Amino acid sequence: MLEHDAYSKWLGIEIDDFRAGYCKLHYTVRADMVNGFKIIHGGVLFSAADSAFAFACNISGQVTVALDVHISFIKSAFIGDVLTVEAKQVHAGNRTGVYDIITTNQAGETICVFRGTSYKTSKAIFTEEG
Repeated sequence: MLEHDAYSKWLGIEIDDFRAGYCKLHYTVRADMVNGFKIIHGGVLFSAADSAFAFACNISGQVTVALDVHISFIKSAFIGDVLTVEAKQVHAGNRTGVYDIITTNQAGETICVFRGTSYKTSKAIFTEEG
């Protein structure tokens, strides 16, 4: 999935571990990821958490999409910080799942908390039709 995900590649995401219902990745905050206050842009935090969410819930072979997500920003991150994002499934239904995604910095401090609800479609991932 990462091969086809240009945005996650732009973020510089490196996947450390993934399996059904779980993904752990990391990336380094770059100068083009900060806002006018020189702190990481909330959209970058959201995007990286959303990528971990997507990787954790799309291992079944069926396209799984976000049904609902929300994020709470806890602490700022700065240029050079290495952020780790860990997504864990907390509920698995027939078509829906709930995931908690926590982003921490290199000191282990929580940067943001993201919760996502997924919906599993009947479409196969990367069929011959695309």
